[in-house]
Amino acid sequence: MIRILMVCLGNICRSPLAEGILTSKLNPKEFQIDSCGTSNYHIGKKPDTRSIDIARKHGIDITNQRASQFTVGNFDTYDFIYPMDSANYNDIIKLARNENDRKKVKLILEELNLPTGIDVPDPYYGGDQGFMGVYKMLDEACTKIAEKL
Repeated sequence: MIRILMVCLGNICRSPLAEGILTSKLNPKEFQIDSCGTSNYHIGKKPDTRSIDIARKHGIDITNQRASQFTVGNFDTYDFIYPMDSANYNDIIKLARNENDRKKVKLILEELNLPTGIDVPDPYYGGDQGFMGVYKMLDEACTKIAEKL
């Protein structure tokens, strides 16, 4: 079983979408996909309704997801850790205990062979268009990850 973790700040917008998208592209008998946030702002909450809506429009149900917070133990559980942006990447790397932990962490958009440091923008304060743009970015990145695996 290969375990993959998607990470954003609050675990209600980007990372739940990434979890849902990648889950839809991989065999659940071979892969476990989860998500969390680096903050504790929304622990136990459902994804943002705009994330739920954009996922639903693409045939993906993320309503059963609940926000959780990244912990050092996630390095032991997951094989790949994909932060959505540089700030979350840096927060995760600060918790890394060794080089093995650091090797598991990669910005999700780097899978598209974009320059290092390209972030998935946080759509929380934007309108529905922001969520559509984020969905498209994550769908493209998740397609590359699924092809690679």
